[in-house]
Amino acid sequence: MSEPADVIATRTAYDKVAVDYELLLRDELAEKPVDRAMLGIFAEQIAAAGGGPVADLGCGPGRVTAHLAGLGVDAFGVDLSPGMVEVARAQHPELRFDVGSMAALEIQDASLAGVVAWYSIIHTPPERQAGVFAEFARVLRPGGWLLLAFQVGDDVVHLQHAYGHDIDLHTRRQSPDRIRSLLEDAGFAEFVRLVREPVAPEKSAQAYVLASLSHT
Repeated sequence: MSEPADVIATRTAYDKVAVDYELLLRDELAEKPVDRAMLGIFAEQIAAAGGGPVADLGCGPGRVTAHLAGLGVDAFGVDLSPGMVEVARAQHPELRFDVGSMAALEIQDASLAGVVAWYSIIHTPPERQAGVFAEFARVLRPGGWLLLAFQVGDDVVHLQHAYGHDIDLHTRRQSPDRIRSLLEDAGFAEFVRLVREPVAPEKSAQAYVLASLSHT
C-alpha cells in the first residue's frame, strides 16, 4: 500500500532539519516547567502502575525519551524520520530508537505501560486520527497511560521555512474537546487536561492530555 503524500512530506521535512532541530531544541525542556511537570506526572503514574516499557512516538531527536529515562521510565523512541532516529541514537546511545510509523507500530498488543505522543499527532489529518488512537490503544496494556501534547486551535499551519531550512510541512492545531471524544471512542478516559497560554515564540495555547486505557 502506498503511503499518503502527507506522510512522505513529513518524513522528508524532518529528515532535512534533523541536525539543526536537535541543536535548537536540545535545552527547551529546561525552560518549560509545565512541560516537565506533565512528564513528571506521567512518569509517576507509570511507576504507580508497576512500571513497564513506554514508547515515545514521534520522538524526534530523543529529548523527551531521555527526559523520561532520567525520571526512571523504561522509555524508548519511535520516529517516522530516519534522520531524526540517527540523531537520537547519536545523542543518546544508551537508549533505544526505532524508525516506524505511529499509525502502524511494530509493537505487540498490550505490551506497553505507556505511550507519549509529544506534539506528534499534529501532522496527522483529522480523518486518520481515530486510527492512530486505536493503534495506541492496541499496544497499551489495560490501565496503561497515554500523554499527548499539542497546540490548541482549529487551523492548519503550512511551514515553508523552519529550523534554518526550506521545507514543506503542515501542522494542525487541535481542539481538546475533539481529542477527548476521539480518545473515548478508542477506549481511553481523560484523567488530566491542562491548557496553558502561549509563551513566545509560541503563537497558540498549548494543551496536555493524560488519559488511561480502560481495563475492560
